[in-house]
Amino acid sequence: MTNTQINQDDINKAVWNACDTFRGVISSDTYKDFILTMLFLKYISDVYRDEHSKLVEQYGDNPELIKAMMAKQRFVLPEGASFWDLYEHRHQAGNGQRIDQALHAIEENNGAKLKNVFQDISFNTDKLGPEKQKNELLRHLLEDFGKELLDLRPSRVGSLDIIGNAYEYLIKHFAAGSGKTAGEFYTPPEVSDLLSAILEPQEGDQICDPACGSGSLLMKCGRAVRKNFNGSKKYALFGQEAIGSTWALAKMNMFLHGEDNHRIEWGDTIRHPALKDKDGTGLLHFDVVTANPPFSLDKWGHDDASNDPYGRFRRGIPPKTKGDYAFISHMIETLKSETGRMGVVVPHGVLFRASSEGKIRQQLIEENLLDTVIGLPEKLFFGTGIPAAILIFKKHKTDENVLFIDASREFKSGKNQNQLTEDNIQKMIDTYKARESVDKYAYLASFEEIKEN
Repeated sequence: MTNTQINQDDINKAVWNACDTFRGVISSDTYKDFILTMLFLKYISDVYRDEHSKLVEQYGDNPELIKAMMAKQRFVLPEGASFWDLYEHRHQAGNGQRIDQALHAIEENNGAKLKNVFQDISFNTDKLGPEKQKNELLRHLLEDFGKELLDLRPSRVGSLDIIGNAYEYLIKHFAAGSGKTAGEFYTPPEVSDLLSAILEPQEGDQICDPACGSGSLLMKCGRAVRKNFNGSKKYALFGQEAIGSTWALAKMNMFLHGEDNHRIEWGDTIRHPALKDKDGTGLLHFDVVTANPPFSLDKWGHDDASNDPYGRFRRGIPPKTKGDYAFISHMIETLKSETGRMGVVVPHGVLFRASSEGKIRQQLIEENLLDTVIGLPEKLFFGTGIPAAILIFKKHKTDENVLFIDASREFKSGKNQNQLTEDNIQKMIDTYKARESVDKYAYLASFEEIKEN
């Protein structure tokens, strides 16, 4: 088959245009799951079709052998469940039901890999209007994804990155448009770049994000290992996400980026941490832990914190209506004692608020765990204008100082959103590595100075 070079912008545009089917009918918060799920289904269907064509060319006269080999594919598509089966019947009634049945069959046939991934998504929903309207919307959706431009066969697309990038592109645009809820599932790519550069994940590292959203921060860390170690895939990604539909996005996102070595759990990290050791009594430990948890989460699980079986709140229990230190405390408890390092995005109040938070903060500094504080510009994050900071903690520090970097004035301003440029990011990384004071930008404070202030 010929490989006509495909352009990332064309693919991005085509998937974004597929949203037109829903615009004005339902909100993007609702239709984002339809679009992202359809992109995933289309991709695995095209890969399957591509593999099948190759095998037919090779072993055309042996259908049994072809069938046996297809059953060993990365994803198995049962009879009648591929995108193309649905496309063929698009003019008939019952599109919603057919798509749901296909997704259910795919889940059933792919064991643990896709277990529960489609449980929170139903195309046969009243949200799409009365039966006739719904059927027509879904016919349009199938036609959008059936266009030649969105032929995602590996023999045409080449590297997997194109599809993973298109998925990320969609997630980013949905985040930009969906206001308040967006910050819950998406960290701006520049912030992910900064965190992954500072934490320097190594070959063999176990990397975790306990509030992983759609998984983009985790994948940046994986990409950093591949980039710095000749494409090595010797690392493992772990995550947990509380919102079912966002957890499903993270799973699909991982597969679309070829990150098959992942373990993403669904559930509330503070109340029910799911990344536990073999006998299920202790928490797993990681080399790198990084997250952009929900800012100042109300109702984070305060009532049960004093009886925490994992001892995460021994430095103090965070206030009832602000869960920032609950996430910080959890993350610190999951660091490996020798190599453990972590980067967490927090609202500014975490640095200054008194009472129980002040006590926890003091303990962390006295234990010499806090390594660096980076103040970020305001309006960087989707859904909130407040300025944030990145806190870097290390289990094994070489000194007792804390580096403070004030990057709050370094950004490119946009209409609704500010952005970090490559130069802004590089300056932070260089300053972090040099670990020295820089006039009006960075200050290396000794333990004594912090104590006084």
